[in-house]
Amino acid sequence: MSTPSAPQFDNSYARLGPGFFSRTPPTPVRGPGLVAVNRPLAARMGLDPDWLESEAGLAMLAGNAVPPGAEPIAQAYAGHQFGGLSPQLGDGRAVLMGEVVAPDGLRFDLQLKGSGPTPFSRRGDGRAWLGPVLREFLLSEFMAAVGVPTTRALAAVTTGETVWRESPLPGAVLTRVAQSHIRVGTFEFFAIRGDLDRLRALTEHAIARHYPDAGDAAGLLRAVVAAQAETVAQWMALGFVHGVMNTDNMAVSGETIDYGPAAFLDGYHPDTKFSAIDRGGRYAYAEQPHVAVWNLAQLASCLIPLMGADTDAAVAEATAIVHGFPPLYDAAWLRRFGAKLGLADADEAARPLIERLLGLMATSRADFTRVFRGLVDGTAADEFLDPAPFRDWQRDWQALGPDLSLAAAANPVRIPRNHRVQQVIDAGVTGDFAPFHRLWAALDAPFEARADWDDLSRAPLETEAVRTTYCGT
Repeated sequence: MSTPSAPQFDNSYARLGPGFFSRTPPTPVRGPGLVAVNRPLAARMGLDPDWLESEAGLAMLAGNAVPPGAEPIAQAYAGHQFGGLSPQLGDGRAVLMGEVVAPDGLRFDLQLKGSGPTPFSRRGDGRAWLGPVLREFLLSEFMAAVGVPTTRALAAVTTGETVWRESPLPGAVLTRVAQSHIRVGTFEFFAIRGDLDRLRALTEHAIARHYPDAGDAAGLLRAVVAAQAETVAQWMALGFVHGVMNTDNMAVSGETIDYGPAAFLDGYHPDTKFSAIDRGGRYAYAEQPHVAVWNLAQLASCLIPLMGADTDAAVAEATAIVHGFPPLYDAAWLRRFGAKLGLADADEAARPLIERLLGLMATSRADFTRVFRGLVDGTAADEFLDPAPFRDWQRDWQALGPDLSLAAAANPVRIPRNHRVQQVIDAGVTGDFAPFHRLWAALDAPFEARADWDDLSRAPLETEAVRTTYCGT
């Protein structure tokens, strides 16, 4: 039997040099305890899951030890938060330990989230409590299971320490994996300072890492616009509400990042929001594609100085690229919702049928996931207060000869329902992680109907519904 081995790190982002980050080791914790190691993800990355579950692995995952080759850094970035510019944000409670190159050559960041204060903490404690760690673990792993570009959760550990928010709570650390943690806000950090040398270096790094065919700044912008159009369309097709779509929470890789107040729709309405800090509904479900365009316009503004000496021409080109988002998004939205109805190659002719169903759902506040899965199972009418208008719609839909196997592959049986995630958190706070592992297993097979998981696909009772979510900071 081979001896478990520690990760082998590379540190390409750290090689960008001063100004991009602060060298910051994680702060050790008193009593680390293992909640979960994502063994399939570890294998995908070429990591040894047995080592991760060992005493040495737990020490790294908790931030108590830095393996040879790792170079812990807190990344610098700015960001527009609810439309207002914060010129310096940065990793205030996370450190990037380094990068792991998988056997197929794909590079992954390995970040400890909740690992203690950094120079960007802004008087914060730099810690995470258990609830947001479990929430991000479950939501991000579900998104990966249904094919949405996303950061991943490699591990969750408890710290044996208390974190103070409104009350004392158990501390935890999430090991987050991403193709990178470069955000729109990372570009803003250098652009607002007029630091064109570092802005150019960041652009070249992002192109090399994510879009090697992009060629230049305009090509990078075009690639990010296309990637975000696909990702946001997938959010919409799942009833996912990110909750805090600030520019520092938009990854240029197209991955979904930062699940703080994120949630999934139960009863459908386009104006649904969950985040406690989103008082005006800026990041409500239906607003997400519009906010994506706004965020991409901020990225475009950053890249214009790198798009040629003729500023007017650069502005025109950048504007045209950002204006390319709506048609890309609309095509992706039609494709995704068409598949949910079992309609292959859906085009504009299918849009009225889709929108008519969504209108009926909004009137009844019908459960988003159960309606679409019910089209496959024949139970969708049960989700409507008055099923008669739905049955009229259903006859028109059935006349198109939908492919139910296509619909089954596009509509999960279960999602990380807000009340179920809260139940997991409530149990975890008491030290009981069995509900977490059960829900994780069920979400890892989201299209599989199993009688022993039927309760996890049930809509919440009125007394169970979770209508407000929090960032955890």
